[in-house]
Parts: sequence; C-alpha cells; structure tokens
Amino acid sequence: MSDVTLRPFEPRDVDWLVERHATLYAQSEGFDETFGPLVRSILDGFVADHDEACEAGWIAMDGADRLGSIFCVRHDESTAKLRLFLLVPEARGKGVGRLLLERCMGFAREAGYAGMQLWTHESHRAACALYVRTGWSLTESHPVHSFGQDLVEQTWIYRF
Repeated sequence: MSDVTLRPFEPRDVDWLVERHATLYAQSEGFDETFGPLVRSILDGFVADHDEACEAGWIAMDGADRLGSIFCVRHDESTAKLRLFLLVPEARGKGVGRLLLERCMGFAREAGYAGMQLWTHESHRAACALYVRTGWSLTESHPVHSFGQDLVEQTWIYRF
C-alpha cells in the first residue's frame, strides 16, 4: 500500500462507488437493494450541486485501482458532514482509512468549519475505532430498521 495516493473525486467514479457500496454492504451487513439507490442519490446531488470552496470528495488509489472514498460536505454554516467513507476489503488495516480521514478532516478545518459530524452504524467497528483514535465523540446511538436490517445508528462529532 506504499503507492496509495488520494485524488479528487470525479463524476466518472459514481458508478463504481454505487456498485462497491451496494455490493460490499450486502455482503458484510446484509443490506437490501435500497442502499445502492441511496448512495447514488447522495452522489448525484454532490455532482450536481456542491460548493468546491467547502465541499470535496477523494478517491484512494493504488495505481489504477480504486481502494476507497471519503467526502466532506456542508451540514450547516459551522459544521461539515463526513459522508461515503468506504474501503474495499483488501485496503483495510493498512492505513488507507486513516489517510482518507485525515485528508477529509484537514480540508474541513481549512475550509473554516468549527467541527464535523458523521452518521454510521455500530457494526462498522473498525471505522468506529478509527474515529475514537482520531478524537471523535459518539453523541447518539439508537436502534433502527434500515436497508432490510436491524441496526444501531450512531452520530459522531468532532470539534476543531
């Protein structure tokens, strides 16, 4: 993984991101067919209407291979929202997630946000452990039924 680079998200990444999210979450979490369209709607909205001064996305690359993604979008005037943080299985445990997270957080800080928030599921244990190690705080947790599964949704925050 020493050749991993981060490049800006491009619209040509949409189909890959939708497919990878839908497939990987179906395999690992049992998510149903409603998840892929949600990812597509988030990405289509980003492509159509994001503000480059305060919103960005990155794709982790190893040569020509995509390894993952992360996005920083505006939640409100002072808070950025972390979205679509994904790593393919072969990239996990190798520092790629931390590289993506640090890039996203650095961008949010430089864009003038006072903090960040994210929404995830308790079952994403490796990501949650990374959030703890990088200073995020769990602020909310509650059971839900989403994407055909009983899950525990979580909200995390970070203050610069």
